[in-house]
Amino acid sequence: MPESILARMAKVKAFRKYLGKPLLDMNEWAWNRLPDSLTTTRPLCFYGSLMHSLVEMRAARQQYHGTYFLRNRPELQLIRTLANQRAQGSTLRITVLACSNGAEVYSILWTVRSARPDLKLIVHAIDISNEILEIANKGLYSLHAHELMDSPIFERLTEEEMASLFDREDDHVRVKSWIKEGINWQVADAGDPELVKSLGQQDIVVANRFLCHMTPLDADRCLRSLVHLVAPGGYLFVSGIDLDIRTKVAIDLGWTPVQELLEEMHNGDPSVRGDWPWRYWGLEPFDSKRKDWRVRYASVFQLGQQA
Repeated sequence: MPESILARMAKVKAFRKYLGKPLLDMNEWAWNRLPDSLTTTRPLCFYGSLMHSLVEMRAARQQYHGTYFLRNRPELQLIRTLANQRAQGSTLRITVLACSNGAEVYSILWTVRSARPDLKLIVHAIDISNEILEIANKGLYSLHAHELMDSPIFERLTEEEMASLFDREDDHVRVKSWIKEGINWQVADAGDPELVKSLGQQDIVVANRFLCHMTPLDADRCLRSLVHLVAPGGYLFVSGIDLDIRTKVAIDLGWTPVQELLEEMHNGDPSVRGDWPWRYWGLEPFDSKRKDWRVRYASVFQLGQQA
């Protein structure tokens, strides 16, 4: 069934209310009882794409503050590789957009400073929520559930990594001072075209896992705007976005997809891979038989003067 037909059907109130949700619930129930070896076949992936299109049309999108430390290890591995390419004692400018509770910022800094303590890091951490930014700035996290952080943020860490990242304070842990020093925390909108005037252009811009929570039109507009933050030759990390939008913008603006660890990064976050096709943020299986796979599945791009 072509997506245009699905789109027209999804606009019909009666379809959404009486057929759309029951159809999705029934299919999700059946899908979850199939073996992984079957759900990754091309016929079922095609069917899953149709279901995911319907999920996206029905979705009430909203931003989430939940995330994890060391969430996507191949992404961090690539950041470490890029840092290792810098000259001894040089400056590396990094901006993390929609930084949420700080887990991604601290994961990046732990990765870079562990590998290259000689580098001078200029780091900007941006979020639209002042409340969650205050939590991130403190770097103090409860070992128990928190109402603003709806995910078990430590669950992907080993005991050794916990000891390396944090100092224990009763039932809390605090990010070690050598990791959190020198971060500029700022309340701002990631899509603000004026942001580059206050921050300057960056060597690495991380825009992960928030564009998927925008409407497609807003996500496209935001992505085209934030690229001005990336210095010519710099890198944009942009996972957690509708792949059709990212592919179109990357091709329109002539971005160069980074091929190193491409598939590993695509599959590097089990929480979004496992949610496809039944959650709008879910990420489709990697398919190297697509003609556009090198662009479609790249979550990191090098930007030139054209961008």
